[in-house]
Amino acid sequence: MMITAPTDVRRITCVGAGVIGGGWVAHFLARGYDVTAWDPAEDAEEKLRRLVDAAWPALTQLGLAEGASRERLTVVGTLEEACAEAQFVQESAPEKLELKRSLLAQLDAATPAGVVIASSTSGYPMTDMQTEAVTPGRLLVGHPFNPPYLIPLVEVVGGEATDEAAVAWASEFYEVAGKSVITMERELPGFIANRLQEALWREALHMVANGEATVKEIDDSITEGPGLRWAFMGPCLTFALAGGEGGMGHMLDHFGPSLKSPWTRLEAPELDKALRDAMVDGCDEAAGDRTIADLVAERDQGVIDVLRATGRLPGQREGGQ
Repeated sequence: MMITAPTDVRRITCVGAGVIGGGWVAHFLARGYDVTAWDPAEDAEEKLRRLVDAAWPALTQLGLAEGASRERLTVVGTLEEACAEAQFVQESAPEKLELKRSLLAQLDAATPAGVVIASSTSGYPMTDMQTEAVTPGRLLVGHPFNPPYLIPLVEVVGGEATDEAAVAWASEFYEVAGKSVITMERELPGFIANRLQEALWREALHMVANGEATVKEIDDSITEGPGLRWAFMGPCLTFALAGGEGGMGHMLDHFGPSLKSPWTRLEAPELDKALRDAMVDGCDEAAGDRTIADLVAERDQGVIDVLRATGRLPGQREGGQ
């Protein structure tokens, strides 16, 4: 049994305050929680508060929960202090397996008994990360998408030693906290969404490496094409519609043979200096005079507009306007 019901959580601890961890901090603050954060970097607090400030205008548009305030963020100096009163812990440390193992064991030792500890890992299975923890049953993956304060999805899955009750608790908590949850039945390296976007990414790298398409052409092909559909309908239903009244069955019967065509190369190309430079230069060209801050603001506004247009803002989900 977890010591606090998902609906009763008030204080959240975020360990790791980089782009992902800071995004989680911003999200939880906007949903009205008290957030305690810890990161070992000397300038972590300054960067974190700057990230939260930058995200706040977008979060204000989304709709702040009652009592939401940036003043409810506390940054502390030790991991033990951060976890002392935690009712839920979100770990967002760098993607290094040994670091994850060690840190999760430390979190397990410092966090009150029964409190769920989730990792934001983008690829490691929890089975590989929970090996050093004394009570691994409360450790699980809560994988977000960047930025966590805007993208609703979180993929929840436990490891071999994770208690089913902890997974159920975390899934309910994330839903209460305003996320769209996929509770995975089994571990999968890279989870679901990352595997899908990784396949697209590798094919894009192949096309640039072979001089078949530019970075801008690749991006435009998505934003002006299938990306507009993917904002509200996934690839499977989208392909089903390609079958007309016959649906997916007709689509597969009609287009199935094309699966044998050499349209994709799913093995990753060699990421040599030439390919790296081509990708960097292509993105610089596509960005033009826009700074990273400009692009972040543009992206945030775009996501908000899509969410609003498709009725998926928090207030709209609850029956508001």
